[in-house]
Amino acid sequence: MVLDAGIDMIDLKNPVEGTLGALDHALVKDIVQAVNHRSSVSATIGDLPMQASLIVDATKSMLDTSVDIVKIGFFGQSHHGQCLDALRTLTRGTKLIAVLFADESPDLRLLPVIAQAGFYGVMLDTANKSHGHLQTHLNLNSLNRFVIMAKNLGLEAGLAGSLQMSHIPDLLKTHPSYLGFRAALCGNAQRTSHLEPDKVRAIKKMFS
Repeated sequence: MVLDAGIDMIDLKNPVEGTLGALDHALVKDIVQAVNHRSSVSATIGDLPMQASLIVDATKSMLDTSVDIVKIGFFGQSHHGQCLDALRTLTRGTKLIAVLFADESPDLRLLPVIAQAGFYGVMLDTANKSHGHLQTHLNLNSLNRFVIMAKNLGLEAGLAGSLQMSHIPDLLKTHPSYLGFRAALCGNAQRTSHLEPDKVRAIKKMFS
């Protein structure tokens, strides 16, 4: 369905398991094979504590599925530097994206460290999906500053976090590398519900 809609990136996660809940690795492999390079495929490693060895092991395991991009959540405020330093060994020849959270007072001083670690990109999302959308926590000026800073560091810059179709025109003014949607594509706007083809196509059309 999403391939037929011409989606640029298919993001694999299990929303029942949390903000960045991970799908079973065997299922990720099956999806990567089914997509067969017709779209980029990204996958999350799960809502994990900031323990370097745990983050590295989960990232290695997800990279082994041959997914194009692996997204890693940097939750809370501590141990981010240690995790980034440990992940340096995995960034050569891979595409890792660091996910920061707008509702957890993200420290943008971390962006140069992310770039120096060899990451492909960085994105802003929301950790608690019941406490509003991305712009509930950061205004358009702050989001624009984030995108500019990331791109100046050579990072792809993504925005997500309970985004709806109505948010697209303003967010496009910040010139992000991509916008991420889940609930807006689902039945009853529930991120754990089924995808609805009409919603997928309608949002894709906003970018044409």
